[in-house]
Amino acid sequence: MEVGSIKKKKEKELFHIVHKVPSGDGPYVQAKHAQLVMKDPEGSIIWFWKAINGGDRVDSALKDMAVVMKQLDRNEEAIEAIKSFRCLCSKQAQESLDNVLLDLFKKCGKVDEQIVLLKRKLRQIYEGKLFNGRPIKISRSHGKKIQVTISQETAKVLGNLGWAYMQKGNFMAAEVVFKKAQMIYADSNKACNLAHCLIKQARYDESRYILEDVWRGKYLGSDDTKTKNRVEELLLELDSKQPPPFLQNIPGLDSDDDSVNGLEQLINEWAQPKSRRLPIFEEISTFRDQLAC
Repeated sequence: MEVGSIKKKKEKELFHIVHKVPSGDGPYVQAKHAQLVMKDPEGSIIWFWKAINGGDRVDSALKDMAVVMKQLDRNEEAIEAIKSFRCLCSKQAQESLDNVLLDLFKKCGKVDEQIVLLKRKLRQIYEGKLFNGRPIKISRSHGKKIQVTISQETAKVLGNLGWAYMQKGNFMAAEVVFKKAQMIYADSNKACNLAHCLIKQARYDESRYILEDVWRGKYLGSDDTKTKNRVEELLLELDSKQPPPFLQNIPGLDSDDDSVNGLEQLINEWAQPKSRRLPIFEEISTFRDQLAC
């Protein structure tokens, strides 16, 4: 082989590595080149269609095309594409397609469709079909490879299901699902969502206990700024519906005439009460299990 040919081959290989595009000349490669190198999403969709119709890396082509469509707000079109052509994809690709479909349902506000899909994923977990029967899968988060356990995935699916029930205004079902999720893999986001559900059911004391635990850093992610802000918002909402514990049952606070005396008594006698720690989780009845799942 001539030196010039070897050099061109190495440059071509380096190009694929730098731009993170697959090698070759097929329609899927052309699609990724248009998407990642040329920054032409509309053009990439044309090539992705050619790849799907030509049987060229259909698993990746369908998923990548749906993602590009979502970026272009062509969400309904992406949903129909997945529904129509996922039958051409391998069994291993179905889980990834479900995840893309779930994101598309969220973008379109299709809550009922989310619930159906999430319940199906829970059944797959129960039947040992998720992760292709393995207890751990390798995923990507912010460009880094991470390990995801089946327990973490189950809690995530339950958390998404609880959120969907919240969007439907079914806070009882959402509460049950969030509690299940917290039993498996607790974090601050689900704790805040659970507290929100309890507020909506006028169960203010239970909600306050949970929010206080999040504020004290007892959950994964409690130190996140967004979490802190959300806790503050929920506590403000809670206080608007129910006075804080140290303001309850203070003589004079309910009387305009005695307001000054009540405040003076509050200043002189107030001490931080020692709150009795109540269990966050209660036993979930069979009826509630059926309601939620």
